[in-house]
Amino acid sequence: MSKATAKESYRSGYVALIGRPNAGKSTLLNQVIGQKIAAVSDKPQTTRFKIQGVITRPEGQIVLVDTPGVHKPGYEMNRRMMAAVQDALMGVDLVCLIRDASISSGNGDKFVLELIQRSNKPALLLLNKIDKLKDKTALLPLIEWYRNEYEWSEVIPISALRGNVIDVLPNEMIKHLPPGEPLFGEDELTDQSVRTMVAEIVREKILQITGDEIPYVTAVVTEKWEETREDFTRIHCAIFVDRPSQKKIVIGKGASRVKEIGIQARRDIESLLGHRCHLELFVKVEKDWRDKAQLLDELGISE
Repeated sequence: MSKATAKESYRSGYVALIGRPNAGKSTLLNQVIGQKIAAVSDKPQTTRFKIQGVITRPEGQIVLVDTPGVHKPGYEMNRRMMAAVQDALMGVDLVCLIRDASISSGNGDKFVLELIQRSNKPALLLLNKIDKLKDKTALLPLIEWYRNEYEWSEVIPISALRGNVIDVLPNEMIKHLPPGEPLFGEDELTDQSVRTMVAEIVREKILQITGDEIPYVTAVVTEKWEETREDFTRIHCAIFVDRPSQKKIVIGKGASRVKEIGIQARRDIESLLGHRCHLELFVKVEKDWRDKAQLLDELGISE
C-alpha cells in the first residue's frame, strides 16, 4: 500500500467503554493498552472519572474512554460520575457496551442499554467474563436478547481478565471509526498525569487490602512530588476517609495495614516510573468529602 493510500484509509476516533459497575471496563482498558493506567478492583465505583487510553496501529488510532460504572447517583461525587458517562456518550464515535455475561440481567443492564439506545451511536457488544461460564451455549439467549434490542456492529464474547480475544478488538474498533488523522502522538498511551496514576495505584491497593471494610469511601490525592534525582522520586499521597473509624481501618494495628498498602503501591509505582521512589502515605478524615466540590475538583472528578 502506498503512503498516500495508507493515509486515505487511516481511521481514528473516540471509543467509550460503558457498563455497570464491575463489568470489567478498566481491566479491558489495561489489557488492550498493554499497561496499567486505570485502577482495578472487585469493588463497585472503582473508576470515578473518564480515563483515556490510546492505541496506535498502522491502520488507525483508537482513543478508549473508560467511564465510571453506571449506577444511581447519591452523593455529588456520584452525580459527577454519571455526568461523565453522559458526556462520554455524547462525544465518541463508537460505543462498547461491556456486559458481565456470567450474571443474570437486571434493571441496571436495561438502564445501560437505554443510554446506548438514546445515544444512537455505532456500538459493539462485548460479553465479558466468559471464562466463568462452564457452558458457553448459555451466551446464546443473551446474544439473542441484545440483538433484538439494538443494531450492534459486532457482538464479541471476551475475557478481559484472561486476555481472550483481546488481540482482535483494536482491529474491530478501528473498522467502525471515521477516516481521520491521529489524535495523539504515537508514543502517547494516556491523557492521565503520572501524579493521577500514582494516586489511583494507591487507591487500588487500599480497596484490595481493606476488602469489604472500606468499600468506596476513600479518595487519594498526590500532594507532593519531589524529583530528588533522575532515578529517585519522593511522593506524598493523602488518603481521605469520611470518619475516624475508617481512618483506623486504613492504618491498621500498629500501622500494619497502611504499611502494606505502601509496599504494594510502591512496587507498581516504581514499575510505572522506571526507577525507585519513596512513598509517604497520610490518612486524613474529611467528613462528607463526596459532597465537597473543591475536593472533588482536586480528585479530577470534575463537573
